[in-house]
Amino acid sequence: MRTSIRGILAAATLSTGMLAAPAAFAQDTDVPGPVEVSANIGVVTDYRFRGVSLTEGDPAVQGGLDIAHESGFYIGTWASNIVGGDTFGEVEVDLYAGFATQITPLVSLDVGATYYAYPTGDGPADYYEPYAKLGAQLGPVEAGVGVYYAPDQESLGDEDNLYVSLDLGAGIPNTPLSVSAHAGYTDGILAPDLLAGGTSDDGWDYSVGLGYSTPFGLDFGVSYIATDGLDVEDFTDDAVVGSVSYSVTF
Repeated sequence: MRTSIRGILAAATLSTGMLAAPAAFAQDTDVPGPVEVSANIGVVTDYRFRGVSLTEGDPAVQGGLDIAHESGFYIGTWASNIVGGDTFGEVEVDLYAGFATQITPLVSLDVGATYYAYPTGDGPADYYEPYAKLGAQLGPVEAGVGVYYAPDQESLGDEDNLYVSLDLGAGIPNTPLSVSAHAGYTDGILAPDLLAGGTSDDGWDYSVGLGYSTPFGLDFGVSYIATDGLDVEDFTDDAVVGSVSYSVTF
């Protein structure tokens, strides 16, 4: 397996891979409580983490569980199969916690941290990454800016990594369709070019997508994903990724 992050030590990202949890569906008669529990499960044709494939171009089954309190605090977990060699193994499990709040009616803030675990690998592979994200409603467009920083850790070769992302999304009026766009910049040990065997420790990943949502929590999507730098087949090359997912809120 090639070196890739979810490390640079074995071959494997992200939300933003490309699977984003769709909006959960709840009946209109439900009365909101102080705690909300939501779950999601899905399949993607290729697990791409920040533009880099963690399944060598093969499909992945993914799912997660989230618990959010009305105060804004939340915890959750998410998992996916990967192709990670001896170091990372065959499974990735993400554990995260944070606090989300509305700064104004149109601007939101989300701060927290994610712990990436690889329970079937020989390691060292696990690492943690704090993050901060701002969201804004710009007319019909939803925009988000995120900053993710993984400090020096053994699993990252005692190096750090900074990732900054910009996401845009909007629904197409009078249809169940939505469009999205993403750009991410990496500065550090997890840069796509460096993971692919190049020499640049910074670089970009991009994607554009189209989604189709049903009122029953079942969602479909297709995205075109690309990175700059060294182009390695089924790793950092351009790809079209399809997804289907189901989500529910209890």
